[in-house]
Amino acid sequence: MRKRTLYLLQAATALGAMSYGVMFTVLDDFRDEFNIAESKLGIIVGIGFLTGFLSQIFFAPLADKGHSKKLVMTGIVIEIVGTLFMAFGHAFLPLLIGRLLTGFGVGISEPALRRILILSDPERMGRNLGLIVSASVAGFTAGPIVSALTADTLGLSAPFLIVAACLLPVMYGLSRLKFQEANIEDAPTQRLAFDMLRIRPLAGAIVIGLALFAMIGTFDAIWSVMMDDMSAPTWVANLGISLFAFPMIFLAPIGGRMTQKVGPFKASIGGLSIASLFMVMYGVLWSPYPMLLIGILHGVVDGLTITGGSAAIAIVAPRERLASAQGLFGGLQTLTGGIAAVAAGSAYGIIGRGTFVWCAIIMLVFIAIGAWLAKDSLRITGKDVAIETAPA
Repeated sequence: MRKRTLYLLQAATALGAMSYGVMFTVLDDFRDEFNIAESKLGIIVGIGFLTGFLSQIFFAPLADKGHSKKLVMTGIVIEIVGTLFMAFGHAFLPLLIGRLLTGFGVGISEPALRRILILSDPERMGRNLGLIVSASVAGFTAGPIVSALTADTLGLSAPFLIVAACLLPVMYGLSRLKFQEANIEDAPTQRLAFDMLRIRPLAGAIVIGLALFAMIGTFDAIWSVMMDDMSAPTWVANLGISLFAFPMIFLAPIGGRMTQKVGPFKASIGGLSIASLFMVMYGVLWSPYPMLLIGILHGVVDGLTITGGSAAIAIVAPRERLASAQGLFGGLQTLTGGIAAVAAGSAYGIIGRGTFVWCAIIMLVFIAIGAWLAKDSLRITGKDVAIETAPA
């Protein structure tokens, strides 16, 4: 894969995540300046997860029919429009439309982007998937920084306008590249991807991957609330998120190579099992300060193993339906993350930090079911399957 292609795909991924990171940090400003109730803020956040799920499920199969580039470009255009709605929307409805569109745009482009990435350089699939994960985490982490530097001085519109402006040259650069597309004559006829759940290793990889987003949804929903209830300073809560994210930025490419070498199922099962123990620790530790160390260790483990799910899907899915499989995987993960966030928020009001412990148990159940489904493929590695490709 040409470096320029990889850089542009990374930039598109990072900016999509940055848009969410910006929104995540200005929700309290939306509430205070535009008098939007907290319940409606939850709807604004949640609608993006819903449209992301639906767009991945329904549009990913088109990438397997020769439309990968069109989907990536269309997704970016929709992201730009949605980001502009977020920039200039000063009421609930335009902000809702903006979040709906940004979630929809990311959902349309992401499976097609991963298909391009996998087929362009299968020998470096793990590393390249790791670089995409790094870009996503870096973009999300940069969102609050951009907001902090611009929102107070230039207004709430500024960080969203910066994201939209940065997406324009990325879109232009991608428009000038040629990507390997599917042969229309060999394209699959299925309109959706749910039939692939009959492929046991693929179903197993998806179920194991759901454990990751059950964890992410729970963590995102209650981390800050838990820190506040433990009387931790705001900087501790924010530092905890950063300490979790930064190892993933730097270690995901290394982890991608490791995952491809040792096997994606082994990496996912091992990494998520260890992560479940960290979730238990968040639920039982007596002070927020030891949690910072746990956050670093958690980020290191996730950084080294987080690409396992996508790599497993790439290996066990039919070659002609790679994007459909990635869309099914990503869509169900997104849905799980949204459900987990809502459930964790409700559970925290009843059982407090025990929510983390219950999340760990649910993660282990997902891992066990997924491992059972994929039991005949647990030892496969990136070398076991050769994906035919052409240069991009």
